[in-house]
Amino acid sequence: MTTDDPAAPPVGPADGSSFTYRVRFDEAGPDGRVRPSVLLRYAQDVAWLDSERRGFDRAWYRERDLAWVVRAVEMEILGSIELGQSLRIRTRVIGQRKVWARRRADVYGPAGPTVAWLHTDWVLVDGAGRLVRVPPIFAEVFRVPHATYNLGRVQLSAPPVGASRSLVRVRPHELDPLGHVNNAAYMDWLEETLPEEVRGTARHYALEYAASAAQGDDLAAETWPDGTGWSHRLVRSSDGLELLRARLR
Repeated sequence: MTTDDPAAPPVGPADGSSFTYRVRFDEAGPDGRVRPSVLLRYAQDVAWLDSERRGFDRAWYRERDLAWVVRAVEMEILGSIELGQSLRIRTRVIGQRKVWARRRADVYGPAGPTVAWLHTDWVLVDGAGRLVRVPPIFAEVFRVPHATYNLGRVQLSAPPVGASRSLVRVRPHELDPLGHVNNAAYMDWLEETLPEEVRGTARHYALEYAASAAQGDDLAAETWPDGTGWSHRLVRSSDGLELLRARLR
């Protein structure tokens, strides 16, 4: 459930937007806490809501044959987020380069403190999936500063012999309106590969989306402890194309 945050100040060019979400029954796991992938879904939803408020709705993108695609996500969970809680989520664009932009989402709990934050790096592509320059109007409307940092990257060592290996097949309900696997689905797959005693305990996540999976693809996942946390790699079985690199701690 999403609503405009009545306590939020009027939208300013650089202030972003705030919305309120209530954690639904199906968004929590057996422990009663929100699934990590749900926070990714909230972050992408508020990004679109903020964009629409400023005149860049989906029709605007269709007319120009443009789309934003998530290339990297960093997320830190700072507190417990439980079933039925109302969360206020504030989104804003905090940096931009030639073909990509970074959004920050701050998640506030019922009592007010920050319980999570996310950085999402979006790249702009055309209908053929080619990278294109971000139109100048974005920097004007959102008043976005030039990013002094690089696009999010995840470096992994080679998986050890004892790495956990599993197979995934992309199902229709995991596709988004662009026909791609939604970025949050990769987080669900990642969590499923972790040992049960580890699942849901990570506080910091870094994911780099190297390529997109399509409906019917068979994927091979490798997950292993790396000393400070866990590493995860996802490839397409048919050609070995690497789709995702991730680290948790």
